[in-house]
Amino acid sequence: MNTAIIIGAGVTGLSTAYHLARKGYGRIIVLDKGLVGDGSSRRAAGIITALLWSETGVRARLKSLELYHALSRDLDGYQFRHVGCLNLFDPPSWPDREKLLPLYDSLEVPYAILDAAEMRRRWPDLRPHDEWIGLLDPQGGYSEPDEYLPALAARVRSLGVEIREGERVEEVLRDGERVVGVRTGRGDLQADAVVSTVYAWTVRLLEPLGILVPVKAFVHQRYVTYPLPTPPHFPAVNANPLGGYIRPASGRRMLVGVETPDRLEHKVASPDFHLSSLAAPDGLAEEAWAGFVDYAPALASTGWEEERVGLITFSMDGEPVLGPVAGYPGLFVGTAFHSGGFAYNPVVGMLLAEYVADGRTSIDVSAFSPDRFDLDAGRAYLASTVPQSQSFKRRH
Repeated sequence: MNTAIIIGAGVTGLSTAYHLARKGYGRIIVLDKGLVGDGSSRRAAGIITALLWSETGVRARLKSLELYHALSRDLDGYQFRHVGCLNLFDPPSWPDREKLLPLYDSLEVPYAILDAAEMRRRWPDLRPHDEWIGLLDPQGGYSEPDEYLPALAARVRSLGVEIREGERVEEVLRDGERVVGVRTGRGDLQADAVVSTVYAWTVRLLEPLGILVPVKAFVHQRYVTYPLPTPPHFPAVNANPLGGYIRPASGRRMLVGVETPDRLEHKVASPDFHLSSLAAPDGLAEEAWAGFVDYAPALASTGWEEERVGLITFSMDGEPVLGPVAGYPGLFVGTAFHSGGFAYNPVVGMLLAEYVADGRTSIDVSAFSPDRFDLDAGRAYLASTVPQSQSFKRRH
């Protein structure tokens, strides 16, 4: 019987286990040094749009949206919020996105271009500046991580997958060049396939093998309001002119996410690192409220009930890292989905399961290959230390 070990019990790892189990792959073990989803996944916004910047990304996201609807039928206690996704631009940033409209047309992806007056008419709860342009993805929306994670984990377990919490992978084992399992604090586990889906820990996990994955992690903050008198009615919004995003949240709440552009990347120095050690800068919660209150006036009547601080991970070229690792048969990687790991996870789990079980994928994602990076450029990238403002501005 085949055995697959998946490192990381976040949304990507759980999704990979889900699709492998549905394929009847064999024994599937998910390992996490902490608890299920208690990393970047729990701290995600869960927003998804198919209107990305590459053909590969768009095709993958279209499949992800399709799978989210299927998961809404298959997972108890989970429902995809199909409210649309509005991507906001100011006049200087709009031309770069406008260049991508022919790509969306060629792939028959629906969208609508809205001026400020039309956005205010459709969503009276929002007040965009007169010069802003909206690019609406009517297929987009969001998931609530606190609903999706337990529902997916429960379904994965019901399919016979072993999820082992509190079991840290200390080493990836090889027999010659072939990867044959992992070593944890509880002993060695043999496997036909090892799939790494960790985010902030990717470099530390794979560097001892001599595998270079040029990724950087940046601190990111999201805030959730107290309940409002009435539910907010607007789509998920990538509010690029405001340096963040906003969406409705469960219980008549709103969720706002903001970046800290001047904050240096966060380099994970120890496998004992946990995201709970991160903190938002003093005064950022007030800045987030002040930055968004003119756009979403309902914020004026409430405040922040919750703050969650996490990490988002970018590769050197801003695109995901996904697929088998050349020269290391049996090893697969899925990481660096910028701020859109939650958006990608259904399709990434499907693709990683296809790589493991079938040796090929139903969508061409060779552009995301872990082997696409120049080694010297990758080493220089990892050796550098940069603020978030010098990374890619790519949301969901």
